[in-house]
Amino acid sequence: MNFKDFGYLRVAAAAPKVELGDCMGNAGHIIEYIGKAAEAEAAIAVFPELSVTGYTCGDLFYQEKLLKSAENAVRRIAAATAGTKTVAVIGLPVAYGDRLLNCAAVIHNGNIAGIVPKSHIPNYAEFYENRWFCSGSGIDDTISFAGQKGIPFGAKKLFRLGKAVLGVEICEDIWTALPPSTILCMAGANIIVNLSASDELAGKHDERMQLISHQSGRCISSYIYASSGFGESTSDLVFAGDTAIAENGRILAEGKRFEKDGTITYADIDLGLLSAMRRKTGTFPGSDTLPQDTIGKIDIIDLGEPVYPKRLSRDIPRHPFIPSGPDRDKRMEEIIRIQIAGLATRIERIKSKTAVIGISGGLDSTLALLTTVLTYDYLGKDRKEIIGITMPGLGTSGRTRNNASDLMEALGITSREIPISQAVRQHFSDIGLDSDYRGAAYENAQARERTQILMDTANLTGGIVIGTGDLSEAALGWCTYNGDHMSMYNMNGGIPKTLVIHLVKWIADNNACAAAASLRDGKNIKEIIYDIIDTPISPELLPADGNGEINQKTEELIGPYELHDFFLYHFIRLCETPEKILFTASHAFSGKYDEAAIGKWLRLFMKRFFTQQFKRNCAPDSPKVGSVALSPRGDWRMPSDASPDGWL
Repeated sequence: MNFKDFGYLRVAAAAPKVELGDCMGNAGHIIEYIGKAAEAEAAIAVFPELSVTGYTCGDLFYQEKLLKSAENAVRRIAAATAGTKTVAVIGLPVAYGDRLLNCAAVIHNGNIAGIVPKSHIPNYAEFYENRWFCSGSGIDDTISFAGQKGIPFGAKKLFRLGKAVLGVEICEDIWTALPPSTILCMAGANIIVNLSASDELAGKHDERMQLISHQSGRCISSYIYASSGFGESTSDLVFAGDTAIAENGRILAEGKRFEKDGTITYADIDLGLLSAMRRKTGTFPGSDTLPQDTIGKIDIIDLGEPVYPKRLSRDIPRHPFIPSGPDRDKRMEEIIRIQIAGLATRIERIKSKTAVIGISGGLDSTLALLTTVLTYDYLGKDRKEIIGITMPGLGTSGRTRNNASDLMEALGITSREIPISQAVRQHFSDIGLDSDYRGAAYENAQARERTQILMDTANLTGGIVIGTGDLSEAALGWCTYNGDHMSMYNMNGGIPKTLVIHLVKWIADNNACAAAASLRDGKNIKEIIYDIIDTPISPELLPADGNGEINQKTEELIGPYELHDFFLYHFIRLCETPEKILFTASHAFSGKYDEAAIGKWLRLFMKRFFTQQFKRNCAPDSPKVGSVALSPRGDWRMPSDASPDGWL
């Protein structure tokens, strides 16, 4: 696999043990950790602020002996990196004329590629760096240092490493109202490194992680953070060696704190993702909103090609649409509330008297019904104004028919059963469809007959038809044009199939839709919903088998929905190429689907996505609930006759 083309790069944040004032000892630790990073195929390794001397040297920074020792240590570190592709960014004090600056040296393959001074010098609370250091803001020069001449020196320097463009800020810089990293990213940086010496206070770690995460999100960048650890003075402060790597608003990796032997943290960042997100975000870089002199002249120093990992070490979720982690319940409830708010507003504005829903006994209609019931409860309206209609046809199984009826009864809505078999047979006769024919007309006629019943019932009762089709079906065009494709308001249009399952289960588990009636057979609403979840996904348009069971299973025909939802997210949200989607899916689903199977269903996805755009171009209104949506009025606009060949 070509990691260069896919845009993956491994980076490291290191916090080795510090020997205060022992620059050569610290150089040894740094060299050791650069070696670890190189062995791990990391392209960049970031070390803490003033890592060559130690951050808490105090008035020792006035000593010429310490400054010379630091310079000699950097010379040793640079020499040790000869022949190594890993870029090391280390912290050190640099005497610049009669000023002392707190700096970061970017070292690559035996050379000091540049030195960046700290812009914002803290002088409050426990920090009093202004006692020793001056701001390097505004400096643009070249200097001789550690035996090398003509080293670029200044705050506005970028370092190009293949597709990576590296910007540097130091500790306090990120805590300011306008961090240097913001300006550097506007000038092209997609990776920011922060050399820090941030002490530990109760709760400060969480605040720090939020800050790093948010800055990487604002700048649509990767952010590599390394802070001082064991060995710093504990006279008044404690340092824990905090390390973290973030990407576009998300923490990818955090290192262990309070490690007496030091720590190093790795993550594989996705430069392709960052590039795609920046192209999609019309306000990035937004340089027109700042005076040009604020951005100023920023030099880019070329470091050549980086080392690329041979294996991907990155968590790629199989189900990117499904909330996970400690905030899962909060996210699930939020999605439901978005749906409720959308439908409630629509009902109130148009003064709808009823809500009409086709209930099949499947997942999508179940979610639409449950959220409609919750909407009516929210509005204080009578559930009897919800008209659920089950319409058994030529392929309806007893299981789904019973579940549809039981669900409506349990929820206390108005329920009706209108069989369609006789009507569609008459229609087949009218259009001359042979009784043995089982093609598209056979299936679509049933879907259109059901939609006609729903639409006419809504007209008759002064209501609206609530659509049930989900986002995955819209992506694949797995719906009948002017059949189940159409409604007056689609509750599920922004929800992919994998999420539908979890939302339905969440509602059942949290008793969010308490039953209004007890069923005669003693079944409760949770049991009904769980049986619906366990029922194979099917449009039930072909006759049942000899045992009356479902004979038409969607995922056997078009492939697993979990794969299609993965493809959809990576194609629309991350703008990945088919080659990269195949790679990421093979990585995410390793052990479950082989590459041949993934490739087969990916080709089907691409073909159907392109050829079925005409259905999305006239899709009904539906609430957007996540970062991926296909509404032609908002997120996705595409000609119906675009060719899929380039993607296939």
